Order: sequence, then structure tokens, then C-alpha cells
Amino acid sequence: MTIISTTSTSNFYTASAQQLANLQQQATDVGTSISSGNQFTTASQNPVAAAQMRLLQLADAQAKVDTASANKASANLQLADSMMSQMINDINTARQLTTRAATGTLSDNERANIGTQLAQIQADLLSLANGCDANGHALFGGGVQGNAYTLNASGTVAYGGEATSQTLPIGGGQSVQTSLIGPEVLNITDAAGNATNVIDALGALASAIKAGGSAAQSAAASGLDTLANGLDALTTAQTVIGSREAWVALNSESQTAQANARQNEESQVGSTDVPAAAIKLQQLTTALQASQACFVRLSSLSLFNVIGH
Repeated sequence: MTIISTTSTSNFYTASAQQLANLQQQATDVGTSISSGNQFTTASQNPVAAAQMRLLQLADAQAKVDTASANKASANLQLADSMMSQMINDINTARQLTTRAATGTLSDNERANIGTQLAQIQADLLSLANGCDANGHALFGGGVQGNAYTLNASGTVAYGGEATSQTLPIGGGQSVQTSLIGPEVLNITDAAGNATNVIDALGALASAIKAGGSAAQSAAASGLDTLANGLDALTTAQTVIGSREAWVALNSESQTAQANARQNEESQVGSTDVPAAAIKLQQLTTALQASQACFVRLSSLSLFNVIGH
């Protein structure tokens, strides 16, 4: 006599249910993969790919921080460049006025008027030297709060900023100074070889020309050499700023290329190959339907069908 074990029957149902559940889960996972565009939703589905994705995502996160920092550096460098251009325009205007004052045909009143205009240019230079960066801090003061320069009671200026400019990371392990400090931009030697700065030199020149007399004409003549030194200092400083702007732009292009490469790698590692996934889903669906049909047929057999007559 054939004996049908209840344990065997139970195992059959359990194994069949597990098989069906496994096929159903696989089909669900593939369907989710197609709809979400991601090859896997949990690291356990593909530990190696998940680890690669984590590294790529960490690099993306760091790149966002570096990009924000590089944009800030670029903005400050552009501000410095723009302000230096205005300073250079001021110096050129001062040179034109001083050239007129150096001629012997002007009256003291005319020279006094030129001296007043030079004093206005001095005030504009001081305002530019105290310009702010993107955070509202001293652009030519190393990022200190407040002004980079203050005007003393004697009419001369004093630098109160940091010894160096701020430095910001721009990605790829690179960093850049986001401006120059005032002394790097404005410090010069006058016509007599004395150390000074463009702001004070303009103030002294304005006062000497206002005073009138033969000394005013001589001061204007020597002042042209001083202003030429100031123009040289400013154009040199602007060239430094321009080279830093170019470096930030070049580095940003490199970072963009790396970001695109990471995006492609992320697509290969983590994105779903929809056509292949659709084929796999169809295969799983077919297998699931066949297994379900087979289970229904087998489970409907009676004990007499199993043991025979």
C-alpha cells in the first residue's frame, strides 16, 4: 500500500509557495527597476555596484561644494577685476589733469581747479579700495569686516586688513586667492623714490597743485612719474587677477568634464537597461504564470489520483 506522508504534502506546498513568491518578487523588482530607472533599490541586490554608486555619489556631493566655492571665488575675482579697471580709469584721468597742470600757461586758479578734481579722484580711489566682496567684507582687505583703509587726521590712509587674501578651494584639490590685498594693488614709490601708495600720492599731488605758484607746476611734472608708477602697479595687479580668473575657469571646465564622466559611470552602474529589463520581466512573467498553472493542477489532484486505484 502506498503511504502519502502529510509531511511530504506540506513540503510540496511550502516549496511551491516559496518558488512562486520568489518569482513574484523577482518580477516586482524588475518592474520597479524599469519604472524607477535604477538597477537596484537595496545594496543587497548588488553589493559591488552599490559600493561604486556610493563612491560616485560622495564625489558628486563634494563636487557641489567645490562648485559653490569656485563660483564664489570667481565672483570675487570679477569684482576685483572690475574695481581695478575703475582705478586704472581714475589714474588715467588724473594723468590727463596733471599733464595740463604741468604746462606753464595755466593760472593758479586753473591749477586749483585741477587740484580739486584730483582730490575727488583720490576720494573715489579710497572708496574703490574699500570695496566689498560677495559676503560684504573688505575685498582688498583679506576679507576683514569693515574697511580695508581708513583716512587719518593727517589726510593719509592706513591699511587695516589682513596680510594675505582669502583662499577658497575650487575643486580637484586646487585653491585660489580670491583677490589681492590693498598694498599689493596700491603701494608704489613716488618720483623721489619714497615708498607710498597711490591714494596718498594723489592727495599730496592735489594739495601741491592747489597751492599754486611755480612749485605747483613742478609738483605736477614730478607727479606724472608717480602716477605712471601707480598705473604700472595697478595693471600688474589686474594681470594677476586675470590669470586667476582664467585658472578658475579652466579648473571649472575640468570639474565639469569629471562630473559628466561620473554621470556616465553612474548610468552604467546604477541605471536600468530598459530593453534588457523588459525582456527579463517578460521571461519572469511567463515563468510565473507557468508555475502558477502547474501548482493549481498539482494541488487539485486527489489522494486517489496520487496513489492510484
